[in-house]
Amino acid sequence: MLRTIASKEYRELLRDGRFRWAGGIVAGLLLVAGLAGFIAWREQAAQRDAAQATMQATWFNQPPKNPHSAAHYGLWAFKPQMPLAFVDRGVDPYAGTASWLEAHRMNEFRFRPAMDATAAQRFGEWTAAGVLQQLIPLLIILLGFSAFAGERERGTLRQLASLGVPTATLLRGKALGVTAALAVLCVPAAVIGAALVTMSSGASGLLRLGALSTVYLAYFGVILTVVLVVSAQARSARAALVTLLALWAANGLLVPRVAADVAQAAFPTPTAREFQAQVQRALATGIDGHSPRGARADALRDSVLRTNGVSSVDSLPFNYDGFAMQRGEEHANEVYAHYFAQLWDRFGQQDRAQLVGTVVAPVIAVRFLSMGIAGTDFGQHRAFAEQAEAYRQEFNRVMNHEIRDQARADESFSYQADSTLWRSIPAFTYEAPSLGHALATHTVSLTALGAWLVLAALLVRRERRIEVA
Repeated sequence: MLRTIASKEYRELLRDGRFRWAGGIVAGLLLVAGLAGFIAWREQAAQRDAAQATMQATWFNQPPKNPHSAAHYGLWAFKPQMPLAFVDRGVDPYAGTASWLEAHRMNEFRFRPAMDATAAQRFGEWTAAGVLQQLIPLLIILLGFSAFAGERERGTLRQLASLGVPTATLLRGKALGVTAALAVLCVPAAVIGAALVTMSSGASGLLRLGALSTVYLAYFGVILTVVLVVSAQARSARAALVTLLALWAANGLLVPRVAADVAQAAFPTPTAREFQAQVQRALATGIDGHSPRGARADALRDSVLRTNGVSSVDSLPFNYDGFAMQRGEEHANEVYAHYFAQLWDRFGQQDRAQLVGTVVAPVIAVRFLSMGIAGTDFGQHRAFAEQAEAYRQEFNRVMNHEIRDQARADESFSYQADSTLWRSIPAFTYEAPSLGHALATHTVSLTALGAWLVLAALLVRRERRIEVA
């Protein structure tokens, strides 16, 4: 009986012109978005690799110069393209793709594609993730809104009830029929996506793609259950369609926007000007506001002279300027770490606040999970920023220690190092968080999606009897 119901529903959908047109458009958009995203991803990855190689060669081949000047010359750290970034670009267009690493300061990320986008593009970049989150649920609504309400209007639901078909069997059969029709559209796209991922990143990318597919399948299952339950309860197909379209708009458009605005209002972040003012003030007077730069310098010099039992810095067994510059770097590192951690924690609070909206909009949980699995969420951007900062601190330490250990007291800024020192600095490499780590940081989203699946199961279980007239 179950197979018969599913087969009947599947055949009717395939014959329905609305399914062919709507399904064809959605499948086409998904395919175009995926392929366009992959082409752009591949071009950007090639540009990133070329820029990183050029920058590294320039650093290695710079002429002899003072190590402190070389630290100011600096290096670029380019954020690598994650394997599934072509499916879901996440925060990358807004957070930036490269950081300039130099002495004394931790810079903000640069090259944000969103800043150069047109007004229409800023409204929302169309990606495969956007199609999966917005258009596939809309297609499910178009396929399933009349599953029960339409049959009730035609009188065929009464005939099924007279045959003694259990409600649970009827629900499962119609769900399988709609699922089979969706598979006709989505499976080819998934196969193409798997091929693209295999070409770009191999087994690790396929593992992430499998996790991403599981999340979206769970999401579609929730949507399909809600659609069938509303259709079973609605008095007419028109009422079911209007109700479901309102739920779709609330889930995909209204609630996520409101949740983001409320989160930003509840946990505001400083403007770029305010942030820089805070940092510069702390650099001058200390994080506590009571440690002026001059007093710190005098205290450091007196402490070093007293520890080494000499009366002047020229009598020290090392170059004092190199030593002092490194201590200055360490102070600046503490300041930047303090204020950037505050800023990043505030972004994290905003993300967590938005998750409250998953109570009525499961798409919010899906968005965070999609970005996390794709490696394009804010948490992984922060991981890259922290690794780039650790690299900046290390190469500045090497430059300052070169002056401290090799330069005479009278040649702090005339001392020159050559390519031997430049080549002692290894190229920057980024270790991306594993899939397990990415999922662990989104346990709330996983729990929310799981709760929605349980609710969907309860809704199906509740539908023990469907009104036939």
